[in-house]
Amino acid sequence: MPPNYAAGRGRESARTMILALFAASVLWALPPAAAATAMQPNATCLRRCGDIDIPYPFGVGPGCHLETGDWTFVLTCNSTDGGRLRLYNYQIEVMDMSVRLGQLRIYNIINPWCYNATTRAMNEQNNWWYDMSITNFRINDAQNRFTVIGCNSLAYIRSLNDSTDTYMTGCMAMCPGASRLENGSCAGVGCCQTAIPSDLNAYWVSYEDKFNTSGIANFSPCSYAVLLEAAAFDFRTTYVTTDAFMADNDGKVPLVLDWAIGNKTCEEAKRNASAYACASSNSECIDSKYGKGRGYLCNCSAGYDGNPYLLNGCQDINECEDGRFRYPCSVPGTCVNTIGSFYCACPDKTTGNAYNGTCEEKKTQIGWQIAIGVTSGVVALIVTATCLYMIHEKRRLAKNKSEYFKQHGGLLLFEEMKSRQGLSFTLFTQEELEVATNRFDERNVIGKGGNGTVYRGTTKDATAVAIKKCRLANERQKKEFGKEMLILSQINHRNIVKLYGCCLEVEVPMLVYKYIPNGTLYRLIHGVRDRGVPRIPLALRLRIAHQAAEALAYLHSWASPPIIHGDVKTSNILLDEDYTVKVSDFGASAMAPTDEAQLVTFVQGTCGYLDPEYMRTCKLTDKSDVYSFGVVLLELLTCRKALNLAELEEEKYLSSQFLLVLGEDRLEEILDEQVKGEHSFELLEQVAELAKQCLEMTGDKRPSMRQVAEELDRLSRWSQHPWGRQNSEEILALLDGSPSTASEIELSTSRNISFTDTAYIGIRSPR
Repeated sequence: MPPNYAAGRGRESARTMILALFAASVLWALPPAAAATAMQPNATCLRRCGDIDIPYPFGVGPGCHLETGDWTFVLTCNSTDGGRLRLYNYQIEVMDMSVRLGQLRIYNIINPWCYNATTRAMNEQNNWWYDMSITNFRINDAQNRFTVIGCNSLAYIRSLNDSTDTYMTGCMAMCPGASRLENGSCAGVGCCQTAIPSDLNAYWVSYEDKFNTSGIANFSPCSYAVLLEAAAFDFRTTYVTTDAFMADNDGKVPLVLDWAIGNKTCEEAKRNASAYACASSNSECIDSKYGKGRGYLCNCSAGYDGNPYLLNGCQDINECEDGRFRYPCSVPGTCVNTIGSFYCACPDKTTGNAYNGTCEEKKTQIGWQIAIGVTSGVVALIVTATCLYMIHEKRRLAKNKSEYFKQHGGLLLFEEMKSRQGLSFTLFTQEELEVATNRFDERNVIGKGGNGTVYRGTTKDATAVAIKKCRLANERQKKEFGKEMLILSQINHRNIVKLYGCCLEVEVPMLVYKYIPNGTLYRLIHGVRDRGVPRIPLALRLRIAHQAAEALAYLHSWASPPIIHGDVKTSNILLDEDYTVKVSDFGASAMAPTDEAQLVTFVQGTCGYLDPEYMRTCKLTDKSDVYSFGVVLLELLTCRKALNLAELEEEKYLSSQFLLVLGEDRLEEILDEQVKGEHSFELLEQVAELAKQCLEMTGDKRPSMRQVAEELDRLSRWSQHPWGRQNSEEILALLDGSPSTASEIELSTSRNISFTDTAYIGIRSPR
């Protein structure tokens, strides 16, 4: 098996041994990094292996590749292996490479997991991994996708460094029926794909044991998971029902890697002329797109083409003869090449403009006047046509805005606003929100996820707001949007984020919320622990829980019509300057359904918080929010995350772990050490009992949010007796003094998982 791919439960020990051997070979074979020079290849170097060209700085053998102190540019070509080109000391086959793009395409191994009819069980699961961390290769996040194929398949891709857990994503593929499979479609039915992060050069892949093919082996015996080039993959239904995916691709698929020179920026590299890799005098240096410390690339300057890593490698392009380049000379034979450029000139004894084809024999003054007149007429015609086009485009844009406004129920909303005095709601224009966010500059992004992107902005009256650009909506949502905005605008509760207004003149409406500056409950519980465990008093925890419960009870009981949040979690509970709760992200939630026709057709929410009854019936109810709130209550009691995939199977889900220890009368083991000594154990038992009631498997057995809020009010007042009457300043002092300045209105984002029939997407947990 290649040294960069390992399988089985002993992944860590195998990886440690391989990296140790590999490091030893590097120390023996490579010259010291300090001695690296921007050498030039020998004339006898192999420049083609099989049918693949090998451009410098890559090379086969000593003196044929650029020495950078690592194995990035070292290749091997084995004539007995069919002339296959491979990365040196890696059993990785190279497909092709590009000096201009700074890319290398390799073959990546497909990872199957199949049912064994003989043993009547799944084959032992292989945890496949890939590690090129000692090279300067990075996996291209724009061109590659993590792909899972199967009918009951859930696979993960994550960082090799389990101690930091810096990255994790997953993808889930299911088959509601054979008729739902469709060639070319990889949207969750039989096949799913998800994006990967930038700057990734090592990962490992594993399957979730709960999802396997043991029950559907007659229809789909195998699952497959692999990181591959998206443009080179076309899903076939036979990939699910047969082994065609492995057979058609010979067990491997293309993967695009980015490469760079060394670990210095262009400015730093130029200081050492002997090691500077841009050898051609007509070349320029470009910093790696992965940022400082990730190296640089070389390109030929404009007007030159070739290999910038070779002396005199960038040669002048003859734009007049090279068919790859188009030049604007309209008259044949008038192109004149210059070093690094060209120009168009009329032939001898003619005059005019060779760029637009007006070269003519020299004429009398009358001819000049005629030519000038014709030219002026042409210019006037072009200017007129341009103006008419701009007017037409302006009218078209205005018409589109008007149609979008009507489509999203803007007229109904506008009429209601006029008829209701004192309604504090604003219809923003697209231009106003572009100004507020500096044309939606990426630097103003404060949250991204499955439902859209949130930007921080400042309105013309200097109000700080959070602007949410939603994802595409379906036709029902478009028709109901204006009515729902009117309902949401009337929600006025101290523990719910205020909706200021919306913009309806765009294809997908945008929402404008009050900006909350002090972060999320998730970060208060988990995020600040890296700076030393803060003292979060039990009284404060219960106060936060009580305020969040009051907000949800308001949505369930007093909003008209009632609103089901649908994604209750600690990252959707914001905290303002004095740690008052502001429940957020309910604008994308559901109005309570009035008939069966309004039942949702797909499950969405966040793994670890999802109501089991909701997942089973696809029916969202107010008791679904109660279950999710029960998980939030557990996080406050234990300071543990709702889902931790790094734990053992029985400890991945906080709710399952809690119910297990509670049933065995071991509650004290799971509680946060800090809260154990603050109050009597009886108080903690009563909070735990309330959480248990919220986590009942059947929704009818759970209390309502009103009942939960009343019980938390009682427990909160009880917990305040030992505290006396501490105010907000005392609480802030216990939390290291000052509120955070980080701005967050969180979407159902990185930790959000959506099931559209079958697709599962999980993104990196916050550190």
